[in-house]
Amino acid sequence: MKKWYGGVLTTSLLMFLVLGYCVMRKPVKESYVTSSLYFNMTNPLEWINAMAPPAAHHPEKNNQVIPAEIVVSDLFIKRNLSAQEQQSLSTWYQLKRLTTHDLVLPNAIEAVKEATVAWNNLMSAVEMDKLDTNDSSIKTGKQKQCPHFLSKTNATELDASGFKLRLTCGLTQGSSITIIGIPNGLLGNFRIDLTGEPLPGEPDPPVILHYNVRLHGDKITEDPVIVQNTWTIARDWGEEERCPLPSDEKSKKVDELDQCNGMVGNVTSTRHVIATNKSSMVQDGAKSRKYFPFKQGYLSVATLRVGSEGIQMTVDGRHITSFSFRETLEPWLISEVRISGDIKLISVVASGLPTSEDSEHISDLEALKAAPLPPRKRLDLFIGVFSTTNNFKRRMAVRRTWMQYDAVRSGQVAVRFFVGLHKNQMVNEELWNEARTYRDIQLMPFVDYYSLITWKTIAICVFGTEVVSAKFVMKTDDDAFVRVDEILSSMERVNTTRGLLYGLINADSQPHRSPDSKWFISPEEWPEETYPPWAHGPGYVVSSDIAKTISSKQRKGRLKMFKLEDVAMGIWISEMKKKGLEVKYEKEERIFNEGCRDGYVIAHYQSPREMLCLWQKIGEKKRALCCGD
Repeated sequence: MKKWYGGVLTTSLLMFLVLGYCVMRKPVKESYVTSSLYFNMTNPLEWINAMAPPAAHHPEKNNQVIPAEIVVSDLFIKRNLSAQEQQSLSTWYQLKRLTTHDLVLPNAIEAVKEATVAWNNLMSAVEMDKLDTNDSSIKTGKQKQCPHFLSKTNATELDASGFKLRLTCGLTQGSSITIIGIPNGLLGNFRIDLTGEPLPGEPDPPVILHYNVRLHGDKITEDPVIVQNTWTIARDWGEEERCPLPSDEKSKKVDELDQCNGMVGNVTSTRHVIATNKSSMVQDGAKSRKYFPFKQGYLSVATLRVGSEGIQMTVDGRHITSFSFRETLEPWLISEVRISGDIKLISVVASGLPTSEDSEHISDLEALKAAPLPPRKRLDLFIGVFSTTNNFKRRMAVRRTWMQYDAVRSGQVAVRFFVGLHKNQMVNEELWNEARTYRDIQLMPFVDYYSLITWKTIAICVFGTEVVSAKFVMKTDDDAFVRVDEILSSMERVNTTRGLLYGLINADSQPHRSPDSKWFISPEEWPEETYPPWAHGPGYVVSSDIAKTISSKQRKGRLKMFKLEDVAMGIWISEMKKKGLEVKYEKEERIFNEGCRDGYVIAHYQSPREMLCLWQKIGEKKRALCCGD
């Protein structure tokens, strides 16, 4: 018995010594996320706050089957909306079966559940606004809710939960966050977290980017290191990315920038300059040290910038790291910047934030509103545009440019934006007002996750064949410049009205089998080694018979769901071909998947400023010329 007690005492003392050592090694003030983040012993990302009790993950809840009809019942209740407000819901109710039965795409159930909450909150706000408007004693004068710019200065002291800056309407491509501060304290370790909104019933928000600076290394290395990662309550920590890179790892490109700058961790030489009365002299002997962008006790200016593929970090004007967006963790979800650890903050500035234009100050407002849909007249072309909730500037750029083609203004061609809901009520209210003002937005009954864009493709087919009757139906993106006149000319040249897929056809592509790929497809999702012919997503056109078949099949629950929407269209057309449809694959080499080239029909990845420039060149030169730097 004495030996047993002695063993227990020895073991307990050893545990306290190890725990004490861990506490001494940790940065402080990093406790705002509960401990489920810190007990991943196989991941050296975090060992802080080890004294907190681990939070339960409740895996049994993840496996619960909730009847879809209960989840989405509130989405399809008839609301007291005006005819004008109903215009933005033309496909909403026709997607009910899709959102209650075809929940096989990633995050489909979550997206519908979150949309139910968002929709109820939005409708409550709309009703309240109507009551306020009818009550003459109440003067609302609602201020603009989505700011373009946010800043906090003199943020020198961090409280127990660190520093937080609320991003009212998320981030979008071109947004940036600049942090000016001095790593200090015992270790100089600090972290920057870009977090989203927690799911209903969950205590902690998802971390879209975790940027952890460890000036004295960690369990893997004693050298300074930057660790990037993501976290969700369902998946825990993802696979961490380190800078400097491990010796056996190759650097990837994100937005054509290195995942980790090769200078980080490499030896650089510095010479000491001594100032004298007559001249400056270089001291003999160069001092060598390993380059690292942050240094304890020294001021740093760090900027996180959102690109099209990921988030880049520059420090003192030099690119340091890039981090690819991960599935369901996208920039529009970011609602807060959190900074904690050993850092003296001077200021934090967020700029280039998504914001809508004030319609009261738009001189050409009527020219930007969608032309009325002609009754009982068949359209030559319907164009559905993929857009994310807070991409206000991109939609305005489209309205001011290629939506001004005569064919669009006359009603020969109709254009609509297909937009899912946001988890943030303020963004949804801005979107609702935008939809009422311009009458060119179709709201989707789900939260706007990238993994669900195939549902938008289906909605475009529904609108183009059941809401209106169009000879051809086109899909494009809100960062694509479309030469509507050339699309119409191409349809005349092709001279077919059945079985057409027109676009940048890819006839021999293979599924991406790497889990790190944004377009990863498992053998269970697609067992074959190649895809059937499909057209790249920036812009493709199908004939009305194809669009009508897709709309009909989804209504009957007989449409195969596939998360890559452009490939999905190819799969659906291939199935129709097997059943006897004569398909014409018309390849258009002037559709550019990345960027712009003179003579384009569609130019992709164009910023709002570039879109306006392209439109100006068409007006002045009468030619499709790209805009230089």
